[in-house]
Amino acid sequence: MNITPELYSDMCKNASPKSNIKIDATLAFLVGGAICALGQIIMEIFLYFDFEKDTASAWTSVILVGLSTILTGFGKYEKLAKHAGAGTLVPITGFSNAIASSAIEAKSEGFVLGVGAKIFTIAGPVILYGCSASVIYGLVYYFMTL
Repeated sequence: MNITPELYSDMCKNASPKSNIKIDATLAFLVGGAICALGQIIMEIFLYFDFEKDTASAWTSVILVGLSTILTGFGKYEKLAKHAGAGTLVPITGFSNAIASSAIEAKSEGFVLGVGAKIFTIAGPVILYGCSASVIYGLVYYFMTL
C-alpha cells in the first residue's frame, strides 16, 4: 500500500481524538492558575511568619515539589493532567511529576539499573534543551543590548 502525505494526514485526523480547544484552554488556565495561586498562598504564609523572602521562596518550592511527587505517587496528578492538560505543566510541579513518574515506572527493575538509570528519561531532554535554549536566548539578548 502506497500512502501519500495527504492520505496519511487524513488518517491522522480520523484517528486523533476530537477536543474542544475552548474547554481545554480554559481548564489548563484555571488549573495552572490554581497551582500558582496555591504557591503564592504558601509563600504569603511563610512571609506572614517573618521568613525572609528567599527562605520563603525556597520552602514554597520544596512544598510544591513534595505535593506534586506525593500526588504522582498516588496516581492523582495524572488524573488531574488528563483533564487540565498543559495547566499541570507549571514548571516546578510538572518537572517533579516527570521525574517521579519515571522513578515509579522503573522501580520494578531495581534501584540502580531501574530508578537510578531511568529517573531522568523524561526530564533529561527538558534539562538539555532548557539549558541550551537559555544559553541561546542569553547570547541573543547580550548581542541585542550592546
